[in-house]
Amino acid sequence: MAIWQRYTPQNLIRLLRNPELIRGETRRLRKDAVNTNAYVSRLVNDDTRMDVMAEDWDNLVILDACRYDLFTARADFGGRTTSKLSPGSESWEFMQASYVGRELHDTVYVTSNPHAYKIPDGTFHAVVNLLDDDWDEETRTVLPETIVERTLEAHERYPDKRIITHFMQPHYPFLGEKGKELDYAGIEMQLDEDEIKKDPHPWNALQYRETTNVSGIVAAYAENLDIVLPHVERLLNELPGKTTITSDHGNLIGERTYPIPVRTYGHPRGLHKRELLEVPWVEIDSDERRDVKAESPEEGDEMADDVIEDRLRHLGYAE
Repeated sequence: MAIWQRYTPQNLIRLLRNPELIRGETRRLRKDAVNTNAYVSRLVNDDTRMDVMAEDWDNLVILDACRYDLFTARADFGGRTTSKLSPGSESWEFMQASYVGRELHDTVYVTSNPHAYKIPDGTFHAVVNLLDDDWDEETRTVLPETIVERTLEAHERYPDKRIITHFMQPHYPFLGEKGKELDYAGIEMQLDEDEIKKDPHPWNALQYRETTNVSGIVAAYAENLDIVLPHVERLLNELPGKTTITSDHGNLIGERTYPIPVRTYGHPRGLHKRELLEVPWVEIDSDERRDVKAESPEEGDEMADDVIEDRLRHLGYAE
């Protein structure tokens, strides 16, 4: 709805009579500003973005939305640990730059990320998408132990392929005790009184001032990383070959951005700020390397649109 249609005399009177609607409309205007092209800007003018598919590895482990500083403070797998810049600030932007338009027929992609359904058929040799049969209704995500099992099964089935394992953690939903204690979901009031929307996404709740519990949400985010790390360790122990650990993008936890100098949370698409793009890059060598072969792609399973939309919504993505 255009702004001139929203601010009719009748709606302005309703706003003045109902303070809740004023607060809700303020949040809505803030959200609109965050989503404008003026705000979504390229703050890192650096052409040295990582190309994960051009790197030398047998197994690539992706931790979704994992900041470099968070990882280095809490994880130690040995190997060579550096940082790289992701080509995107959210998952689909990363996937577009890394996968789309290429023939990656020597690679199997095991994924719990809902944006993977957008990758064109025939890109990988095979895609093992866990969002349907392996979705956990209670936590509303794919559990890390599940993706480990499916990755090991994929290696047994495709022993001569490179394997990408895309965990959803440390991305929300938060699985630990700190995450379960959070009460961050607010109510966003719209101009129409019957349009009341609950937003369960913690970073959006911080961004739009539904909550001020920054420390609690950041602690739950760190806890989610702690939860997934032992499962990464299991893959390192059981998968042969050279393994690289990285992330598709980082996550802002209150850094100020430009040109609107507001504190920003989450990972808005197109916001190319260094703290959001900088991700860990850990290389763990192995004497046992895989003899990789490219073969024609297998036909993938179709997933219903309503299932995709449900998974995106529960993982905090707006489509």
